[in-house]
Parts: sequence; C-alpha cells; structure tokens
Amino acid sequence: MADSMARTTRLILNGKSSQIPEVRDAVEALRREGHELQVRVTWEAGDSVRFVHGASRDGIGRVIAGGGDGSVNEIVNGLMQLDEARRPSLGVLPLGSANDFAHGLGLPMEPLPALRGALSASSRAVDVGHLGDDYFINMASGGFGAEVTTSTPRALKRVLGGGAYALMGMFKVWHYRPYSGRVRWSDGNGEGEIESPLFLLAIGNGSQAGGGQELAPDAKVDDGLFDVLIVRHFSSMSEMRQLMAELERIPENGDFVHTVRTSRVSFRADGAFPLNLDGEPRYLREFEATLMPRAIRLLVPASSPLLSSTSSARAEMA
Repeated sequence: MADSMARTTRLILNGKSSQIPEVRDAVEALRREGHELQVRVTWEAGDSVRFVHGASRDGIGRVIAGGGDGSVNEIVNGLMQLDEARRPSLGVLPLGSANDFAHGLGLPMEPLPALRGALSASSRAVDVGHLGDDYFINMASGGFGAEVTTSTPRALKRVLGGGAYALMGMFKVWHYRPYSGRVRWSDGNGEGEIESPLFLLAIGNGSQAGGGQELAPDAKVDDGLFDVLIVRHFSSMSEMRQLMAELERIPENGDFVHTVRTSRVSFRADGAFPLNLDGEPRYLREFEATLMPRAIRLLVPASSPLLSSTSSARAEMA
C-alpha cells in the first residue's frame, strides 16, 4: 500500500479552475493511460496547505499545483511547513492569468501536455526564498510592479491575461509615488548598499513577474542565489527613456538600474512598501529575504531555462 501511494499524484486544483472542460478532459485522459491521479479542489484560503499536509501524511510522492502563481505560492508554503524528508515533489499545471513561474520554467500552457509533463518529469532540487513568515519560489517584486499587480482588476486579468498588467502600468506610471528606502546585501565582493527613491525592486529566484516582465533574465532556481534588480526613480521623460533603455540591457548596470546576485538582501522603507510574493500582495516597512538552497523538489523538464544545468536529474525514488 505504501509503495502504491508513493506512486500516486495528487492534483490540488484551484476551485475557480475546477470546471474548465480541458482540465477535466486531461485528468480523465491521463487516468485512462494508467496514471494514479487524485484530485482535491480548494474552496477557501488555507485549503491548499491542508491538502499538502494531507498528501504528506498519506505518503503521496507528488503534488501538482493547478492554478496561477498564487496557487503555486500557497502550496510551496505548505511544503515548507513540513520536514524536508516528508515533502512531496511539486509539479505545476498553469491555469492563472499570468503564470509567470510556469512561463519562466518553459512549461506548456495547455492542460493536457502540462499535466502529462508533471506526471512524467524527474524531480530537481530547487531553491526557495524566505521572507518573514512567508516563502516564495518565483519572485518578490516591490514598488511600481507590485502596485500594478495589486491594482489590476480581476475581470481585466481574465479578459487580457498578462497584458492586463501592461495596460494598468501605462495608466499608473505618471501617478506613481516613489518609495524612499535602503537596500542592503552581501555577496562575494563584500557588503553593498543603495539608499534612494525606488521605482522598482525585484528579488528573483525565477525570472519574470507582473504578467511576463523579465526582471531577472539570468536567474536560475537551483544556483543558491537571488538575482536582485534595483531600479531608481526617474523625474523626467528623458530619464524615463534612459531607464527603459537600461532595463533592456539587464543585467548590465547603469544610472538607474543596478543588479546584484546574493543569497541575502534586506530593505527598509520610510513607509509601508508594496511587495508581491509570487503575486501575493504584502505591505511591509522592512524585510529581509534569504534563500534556502535546494529546499524542495520540482517536477520540471531537464531542458528548463530556469535550471542551472541540463545534465540528467536524479530520478525520484518514489
């Protein structure tokens, strides 16, 4: 019985996605192919964590997050509450409006190939970010990007997908109020610090956020380092054009854009700073983000652009 449960996969499906015909068809097709696939549907906040803990108690070897970036984030937090030896491997079935983490991983966006890939992939040990009482696997982004993501109406997200964030950004940029603060980090060259009004701060384990914006294009989820992007505020149209040009050349540094690779970064603001952890909003005056190396096992193709090596992964023993 224990071996059977270890081979079983449990799909934790966001309740909003449970009635999508393509998802139901994919589950039924894969069961007909012989996959042991169970489904749990979330109804309210906290269900995903409860389902993750239940999967661990039942000896389930794999869980799949069916939903958007927020669904993945909640399941990652549930996994990190478990002892490392009891954490099931994690797969992703992208069903959200942006799916930034899944896009960064290079996963299929259609339910059947995405679900089949999660069921067949070997697991890779990947890093997880830790910030306060929370964990994140993709990116913590603050400032302008966080304001856009938080203020984008759900209806607009459904209609435009990731393009909704770009549209909201166009409306908000001229009314944006910069946040004065101090970013500190340590790396191979010692300690570093920037104190300035900020337009954007992004702490990337993954590569993109905000509906497809590549804020950390060279990030890897298994290299033990954050890719941090610090963008100073602009005060004129010409400075904005320069800032945009510098963003096109990430990870090069310029007058407005600075990049750092580190496993620990802290921030202190003059007031409440908008911050999104994998798209989940927070308002914090100060925080410290640390990277927990190889904390969970991720079901992902060996060719994923977010892996630091394409060498063959150690297959799951389950």
